Amino acid sequence: MSAIEVSSLEKSYGQLKAVDGISFSVRKGEVFSLLGPNGAGKTTTIEILEGLRQRDGGRVSVLAADPWKKGYQLHRKLGIIPQGFTFFPKATPREAVTYYSTLFGVKNDPDAILRKVILEDASSVYFENLSGGQKQKLGLALALVNNPELLFLDEPTTGLDPQARRNMWDVIRGLEKEGHTIMLTTHYLEEAEVLSDRVAIMNHGRIITDGTPAEIIEKHGSGERLDVRGDEKLADYVREKTGFDVTNDAGNVSVRLRDKRDAVIALASIDQSGLPWKDLRTRHDSLEDIFVKLVGGSLEEGGTIKRSSDKIVPSPGDNN
Repeated sequence: MSAIEVSSLEKSYGQLKAVDGISFSVRKGEVFSLLGPNGAGKTTTIEILEGLRQRDGGRVSVLAADPWKKGYQLHRKLGIIPQGFTFFPKATPREAVTYYSTLFGVKNDPDAILRKVILEDASSVYFENLSGGQKQKLGLALALVNNPELLFLDEPTTGLDPQARRNMWDVIRGLEKEGHTIMLTTHYLEEAEVLSDRVAIMNHGRIITDGTPAEIIEKHGSGERLDVRGDEKLADYVREKTGFDVTNDAGNVSVRLRDKRDAVIALASIDQSGLPWKDLRTRHDSLEDIFVKLVGGSLEEGGTIKRSSDKIVPSPGDNN
């Protein structure tokens, strides 16, 4: 059973085709991530699904309704947390939940909803004094006041520190276990890989791949990578000496390996370069690697994702 069905969706702005005939579905009870660089068409697609923008062509069904024609009735079944959520500075989370419940005409226990998003300890704190993570949690709490069947989460962890981000992941996992369907957009590829049941990657208005994170990695990946901290000179040297696929992203030189023999060749070229390097490691392809390969850039703000699964190989001697 699908919560969202999209078939041949199109939307243009003048000569620009923002959404170019995309099709996908979101099953009830799953977390589905829509990924892509800025300008890929994600925002337009989400706005069409939310009933905020009219499509030019194609078919869209959200909870068995046309979101443009049935927007008012549909919104009572949706929970939406926009990026950069804000509220009255002198209102507390408990007051905010009570206010939103009144708008929806429903009776709620504010403290129960705040417990659901792990915000009960800040229930009486003014909004202006909440941390960034607490404000994001409050936005999610307000999206839950009508007990929605479908949640749209737009960059729910942007600007949060790593611990606050992982706390939000726990909240999202809990909502999925309760049966909520979640449509997620995020700039953090690690987040999408960890939370999503399925993913679609958009570029230039089209979906270029979709499936579970594991399926996408298996389909487009090459298996192992060798990473080392170094500069563009090191990347150029290894690329020239080996002929391998070598990238340099913010000082992380990454070599794509086909087999163990490639690893030996790459290691030898790094050692022979005479250039400074450190923190050599091997790892499997991630969703971020596939995104960079297909789209040609990184989604995450501020550099690459640190992977906790990396295997650190100590460098021989002092190569700092």
